[in-house]
Amino acid sequence: MKRKITIAAMIIICFILQSTIFHTLAVGSIKPNLLIILVSSFGFMKGKKEGLIIGFICGLLIDIFYGSVVGLNALIYMYIGYLNGFFSKIFYDEDIKLPMILITASDFLYGFLTYVFLFLLRGRLNFGYYLSKIIIPEIVYTVLVTIVLYRIILIVNYRLEDGRKRGSNRFV
Repeated sequence: MKRKITIAAMIIICFILQSTIFHTLAVGSIKPNLLIILVSSFGFMKGKKEGLIIGFICGLLIDIFYGSVVGLNALIYMYIGYLNGFFSKIFYDEDIKLPMILITASDFLYGFLTYVFLFLLRGRLNFGYYLSKIIIPEIVYTVLVTIVLYRIILIVNYRLEDGRKRGSNRFV
């Protein structure tokens, strides 16, 4: 129960930070995607199922508050969390390269799928412009924020796992 409450609090905190503080710190209307960092991190730390669930919740939050189509972001985030879960077997806490690569790829996938579903299907075919002006700057900004936020997520995950291990040993 403590784990669920902590994860829900992390989702809400990241959503509020992304919507308020980082919205005001936007560079050229580009802001980092904190929820992608959170979804990707829990996907490769805890596996496909948890990545899928957290991704769905984060995407649904975005859809409810900012989306023009309810369910689109939920679907995209859900798949991103699920795909990151495939890497949970090769995830090592000490290695920062895999999380950085996966978060970069996840943010690119999010930007690409957003372009496809919201722009390409409406006949806006200038992908080069969208890539250079929106996707790549957002990836760079997200990766810079990942350096700090990922460490916090890792520490919270350690404490939750440590509490789970102590709790299971208590009944043995």
